[in-house]
Amino acid sequence: MSEQLPKIYESETIERQANEIWSSHQYFHAEPHDDGKNGKAFTIVIPPPNVTAPLHLGHALNNTLQDILIRFRRMQQYNTLWMPGTDHAGIATQTVVEKRILSEEGRRRTDFKREDFVGRVQAWKDEYEARIIEQLKAMGCSCDWQRTRFTMDDMCVKAVRSAFFKLFRDGLIYRGKRLVNWDPATQTVLADDEVEHETVQGHFWYMRYPLVEPVEINGEQFEHVTVATTRPETMLGDTAVAMNPADKRAMYLLGKEVRLPIVGRVIPIIADEHVVLPDPDSEDEKAKFSTGFLKVTPAHDPDDWAIGERHGLQVINVMAPDGSISDKYGWEDADEPEAQSLLGMDRFEAREAIVEWFRQENLLEDVREYVHEVGHSYRSHVPIEPYLSDQWYIAVKKPIGHLAKKFGQGLIEGTDVPVNSLAGLALKPLLDGRLRFTPERYAKTYQTWLENLRDWPISRQLWWGHRIPIWSKSGDENQLQSELSKFADQVHSVTMDSDDGSITYISVGSGHEDVEKQLETDGWTRDEDVLDTWFSSALWPFSTMGWPEDTPELKTFYPGDVLCTAREIITLWVSRMLMMGQYCAGDIPFSDVYIHAMIQDGQGRKMSKSLGNGIDPLVAIDSHGADAMRFTLASMATDTQDIRMPVAAMTLPDGRQVNTSPKLDIGRNFCNKLWNASRFAMMNLDGIDPAGFDSGKLDITDKWILSRLTDTIAETTRSLDGYKYSEPLALLYRFFWNDFCDWYLEWAKPRMQNKQKRPVAQNVLAFVLDQTLRLLHPFVPFITEGIFQKLNEIAPVRRLEGLMEAKNAGALVVAEWPQKVDSLRDTDAEKQIDIIQTIVRTVRDIRSNRNIPPKERLVVSVKSQQEIVEILERNSELISQLAGIMEFNAGTDIVKPANAAVSIAGVTEVYVHEAIDPEAEQLRLEKQKQQIIKAKESVEAKLANENFVTKAKPEVVARAKARLAQLVEQLNTVEKHLSEFKNSG
Repeated sequence: MSEQLPKIYESETIERQANEIWSSHQYFHAEPHDDGKNGKAFTIVIPPPNVTAPLHLGHALNNTLQDILIRFRRMQQYNTLWMPGTDHAGIATQTVVEKRILSEEGRRRTDFKREDFVGRVQAWKDEYEARIIEQLKAMGCSCDWQRTRFTMDDMCVKAVRSAFFKLFRDGLIYRGKRLVNWDPATQTVLADDEVEHETVQGHFWYMRYPLVEPVEINGEQFEHVTVATTRPETMLGDTAVAMNPADKRAMYLLGKEVRLPIVGRVIPIIADEHVVLPDPDSEDEKAKFSTGFLKVTPAHDPDDWAIGERHGLQVINVMAPDGSISDKYGWEDADEPEAQSLLGMDRFEAREAIVEWFRQENLLEDVREYVHEVGHSYRSHVPIEPYLSDQWYIAVKKPIGHLAKKFGQGLIEGTDVPVNSLAGLALKPLLDGRLRFTPERYAKTYQTWLENLRDWPISRQLWWGHRIPIWSKSGDENQLQSELSKFADQVHSVTMDSDDGSITYISVGSGHEDVEKQLETDGWTRDEDVLDTWFSSALWPFSTMGWPEDTPELKTFYPGDVLCTAREIITLWVSRMLMMGQYCAGDIPFSDVYIHAMIQDGQGRKMSKSLGNGIDPLVAIDSHGADAMRFTLASMATDTQDIRMPVAAMTLPDGRQVNTSPKLDIGRNFCNKLWNASRFAMMNLDGIDPAGFDSGKLDITDKWILSRLTDTIAETTRSLDGYKYSEPLALLYRFFWNDFCDWYLEWAKPRMQNKQKRPVAQNVLAFVLDQTLRLLHPFVPFITEGIFQKLNEIAPVRRLEGLMEAKNAGALVVAEWPQKVDSLRDTDAEKQIDIIQTIVRTVRDIRSNRNIPPKERLVVSVKSQQEIVEILERNSELISQLAGIMEFNAGTDIVKPANAAVSIAGVTEVYVHEAIDPEAEQLRLEKQKQQIIKAKESVEAKLANENFVTKAKPEVVARAKARLAQLVEQLNTVEKHLSEFKNSG
């Protein structure tokens, strides 16, 4: 007899053993063009975690779902590649390292040489990358660890340089002075989708600007105009006051001038239709708070920038990159003492000082509370500052001529997006149906973003990241021709105008380090900035496979299949991968985007360190096991936008206080049940002989469980094909826990003691257990692998001769996915077992409701239709076995015994003899009667509704009528039994 599974399920032991099996055979590794896998490839590239910190529970959810898909496709014999890796996360990583150095050493980034500081960040990256990889492995992620990539490793650097050079050569990268989203904390530009809008409680300050010359309007002397602003500190850079030309006061004030307080600058009053006319009674918040006069600060507000361009206004920047007031960046008339006193102040300190100055000078007319949206940096979380700055941009809506032949040209219908622009390359696949979102609602987010997309600022004022491969020198290309000519096709140059005259910029193709050295020798200066992190991330699906080289990996695994990610980076990342995939690699990087829900705590709050409500995945694994965590997370992965996971405190054996969740108990309970039931099943498989199986000797329970199995296989496969997770897991839970454990195993027990019945029962049991383990494996891989290994020892061949064979495998991770077998579907067996189960449940309910001890054997009679009676008589042994019955009778004319408990199930009446107190039973029947009457009236009302009868689907109406007939019959039966009680009294 083979050694059985241990009595106690120990997740840590099973996880270690499974990992040893998987790693020793390199089951996760994928080789291109593996003919043994029929050439079918399935690819997922991991959303690379940032190397800023260890993974959190959101990462655990995201990676669990990816692993479910990968294990599912691997078992379907696809050549599966799950590409792992990490992201350098420029702003975030540099910020956390700067904070650590400042707190521990009191030194800032600028106290280091650039190379030394980058080395410190690299050390951080190495530490956290190793922790992240170990976390992923602990979760059971079956990534191809031999191919682990990093967005700044040599392979990705080559791809970044090649993509940049291609874009620059195609005229899609340019330098421009624009108003950008500026993060004063990290002192770098942000793209629009890196700005998070938060609702804040602010104010409108109403500030008087004195007119240079008073104006009389309808007999009233006007000495000032009043502007309303939420950002008083920007008034230092005002270069005009605007009013709507439809304003009745415009005819008197347009063309006049005001003297800007504090600065003394004389600025004009101009007309612009952007200004909202004041209306205190309006529902429009802007009109309600408007004075009709708008202070125009082109350097510090995007709307003001647009007004400034329309009217040719001066642009005056009054801030330094750190958000402090400064005269070093474009403010040339800060001569007044009041203005000088503000220099060096933080923007919010300056706000308070300016408001107080206006109050002291009797120029502050009013202050009103105002709730509004304010953009914040997605990294530092401080309010962003619209800031005038020179940056590198990618033109996302510029047509790319040489792509017209492949992708077409002209505008996408209903948009201003050229089909052969980068935005068009990302949008058209969605509109053509080649790109699909699950859930579908997120496609609209993606489409709207691309239709309204502005050029992408790709330069970041950081040290950590891909340094922009641009060198510059004063002069135009004609003046520098002698220097440029010696580099031939190795470089591409462009001359652009600047405040200091013409400047020529050169981009150097990848792999030409000798050219770079020569340029620097010739006095060319390399750009100090680095590329936006999302630039390298946009290349991730193909940079990780060796692009721009035409590698075997690209030929086999690109395009990929599905991206699994969160909604917050649909614009940041998904759209850009589509752009660059089409532009660089010639095809979309994946055909499906699955957007999973966001995990919140029990109160609906985002999990975060600051709130102390996060759950460390490793803590969850230590306390409950990796499979329990995966089971719980997958069971919560519905199509909802957010999922809640209650958080509870827990003390570890070492005394540490950590967070856990009672929801994890669901997964642990299932794993314990799976272990114990599998152990029990295998204890009954000793001596199993596949040759002893005879399909002609299958009893009804065998036919039923095999039919239920093939239905479960079909539905699980269909659900996973459609990126469903909670649905198939719930289905498998019900099949294993209810069908297999509660019913089939119990019915199989006595057969194991019968020499004639044992061979069929053993082989069916082994086969169903094998198939169930395979179906569950993607969700709970460790425990299923552990049980499968033991099943291989006890019953190495799981075959139902003439029906089905479970092909053996050395490990479950590479075992074949179950195939539905239509010949095993037996609707008659399922119908009969359903009737049998109904009787068993009914008897059990009567036993429970009347506190009849479990060991007390019952006498039961059943009255029903002839067809049902015949089924019950044939299967009375099955009913008696699970309902604890010593005598069972069924018939069409059974008379209710005295003092019998009665329960009505459809057309069937179940009598448990000598089981009631007549008075209590009469009360119960009265209660049941009222319930039936209430249900009957509800259905009757529905059928009396003409709209329902005429507009509902015919099958829905038919079901309602059938339900009514059933309720009428039940009511008649209950009333009959009540009448019997009354007559007997």
